[in-house]
Amino acid sequence: MRRLRALLSGVATAALATAGLAAFAAQQASGASADATALSNRWYAAAPYLMPHDNNPPDAGAIMDASGLKAFQLAFILAPNGGGCSPTWDGTSPVSSDTAVASVISAIRAKGGDVSVSIGGYGGTKLGQTCSDAASTAAAYQQVITKYQLKAIDFDLEEPEYENTAAIAREIGAAKILQQNNPGLYVSVTTAGTADGTGWFGKQMLNEAKAQGLTPNNFSIMPFDGGFNGAAAQTSALTNFNAILRTTFGWDEATAYAHEGFSGMNGRSDTGEYFTQADFQTVLDFATGHHMDRFTFWSLNRDRQCTPPDNNGKTSGTCSSVPQADWDFAKFSVKFAGVTPPTTTPPTTPPPTGSCTAAAWSAGAVYNGGDTVSYGGHSWKAKWWTQNETPGSTGEWGVWQDLGSC
Repeated sequence: MRRLRALLSGVATAALATAGLAAFAAQQASGASADATALSNRWYAAAPYLMPHDNNPPDAGAIMDASGLKAFQLAFILAPNGGGCSPTWDGTSPVSSDTAVASVISAIRAKGGDVSVSIGGYGGTKLGQTCSDAASTAAAYQQVITKYQLKAIDFDLEEPEYENTAAIAREIGAAKILQQNNPGLYVSVTTAGTADGTGWFGKQMLNEAKAQGLTPNNFSIMPFDGGFNGAAAQTSALTNFNAILRTTFGWDEATAYAHEGFSGMNGRSDTGEYFTQADFQTVLDFATGHHMDRFTFWSLNRDRQCTPPDNNGKTSGTCSSVPQADWDFAKFSVKFAGVTPPTTTPPTTPPPTGSCTAAAWSAGAVYNGGDTVSYGGHSWKAKWWTQNETPGSTGEWGVWQDLGSC
């Protein structure tokens, strides 16, 4: 999974794990880092992935201004490339001496947003592989939580770590310790998706969580890079994953969905699958309709149009390889979070022509799915919630369905 990441490029003590909350409070009191005002859990659940060091990082503030996005999933925390049990960004930049990512976080918070941090990902050496036990693994992650005053963290457990039962046991144990020592911490656990929901190693991870008594806010699957053909295959996998959660934890369907998440890939995947804006809308409707806990994607670095738009049939870490406007996919996260996008200067509305009976479209009005308007001599029906999106401006994939001439 996520093969693109495989191409990129002091030891913690167990005492840090048990002292984490006190250290966190002390740092807040001292003002040692930018103040972190917690967002609602819904925002952390909607946070798309952003690599702050690699893949031509976009400006987070610009994304916030353009889309209304408030939360970012910064990736990835790994063990040092040379070995050891201390947290680094991408295996190369020690968290202990970091100023670059801290600056990004401060800028996001200054605009009213916040971040979660993701640990693991595809490729690289994970702390669960190098630390000696769950306590020392948790201590390493507590350094990250304390330094950045985190209210949320993501355990991205996949290749090659999730094939290592001892490493996964340490990661799950660390997640439980962090929950206990940081009350209110939002914890997501992300793993590979298959047509059946998740594979053998994903099921093994769930069984480990059950054995250790870990209940995170959600278990999320990544239904891509596994022969998926658009949204229908993804929603089928989410349905199957729900059954796995019910069987594993003894939950009913609604409880399982309330602990289930989706982590997609926008545009062209590593294996040549395509997931368009229309696919994202379908999965978003499924996620909200079933009251799922999380909707995210890989990645904001890719939420831009390539040149040419199809990138000559190749997958890129810096653009999506599908036709799009910048941050099209981020707007689905905003919809999931249930927050109204920012107001922009409305375009001039041309007067309706012909014999339209529906009210004229207004840039400042809020429309819900099923509402009809007239614009440019045509009638239009909203497919979902919208404001300030001109009928016809984004073609057949937009919010407005053209009902024809009045």
